[in-house]
Amino acid sequence: MEYNGVQIKWYGHDTFTLSYSSLTIYIDPYQLEKKINADIVLVSHNHFDHLSNDDLKKISTEKTTIIAAKECLGQIKAKNNQIIGIEPGEEKTVSGIKIRAVPAYNLDKINPQTNQPFHPKQDKKVGFIITINNSTFYHAGDTDYIPEMNGLAPDVFFVPVSGTYVMTAKEAASSVLGVKPKLAIPMHYGSIIGNKDDAESFKKLVSTCQVQIPTKE
Repeated sequence: MEYNGVQIKWYGHDTFTLSYSSLTIYIDPYQLEKKINADIVLVSHNHFDHLSNDDLKKISTEKTTIIAAKECLGQIKAKNNQIIGIEPGEEKTVSGIKIRAVPAYNLDKINPQTNQPFHPKQDKKVGFIITINNSTFYHAGDTDYIPEMNGLAPDVFFVPVSGTYVMTAKEAASSVLGVKPKLAIPMHYGSIIGNKDDAESFKKLVSTCQVQIPTKE
């Protein structure tokens, strides 16, 4: 699919590429079947299905810049790359692309083994707002519907819908009302947990913006 000249591709779970002109941005590369050189890679947090060193190796070159939540910095094994840490509220510009980190955390998704959220706020895991060709793309990362989302008003909103570790389809639909995007794209299903039914349920519940269910590459 395409939005304002930016090509959007989904590779399953939370993995997307945004391509514009000669630039390719990967977000949370995981279980990639194709090798495509990345100019910029964004890593939202340190869980294995978001920070995958095997996948980083597939797409990274000496020219690749990796921007990752600061908790990831000690775990990234890619060599000959520029690796930049980021936390909520910070903004970086790489190759003319503005990248802003926003909070991503759980309110009520609790790990029964630790009695703590799967994604604690204090870890400073992130979502990303990426500005390309005067359009904004908000990849929420792994999160519940949190107050910091309200009023972000991106053009495109990549929103998790599978439940358990992230928002359910119903919660994700509620988040759309607060985020106020022009286009919503469901994610976080079909791999670790959740399936296309979650995406379909989300689409049926959203009436305030367009929803596109992606086709996996």
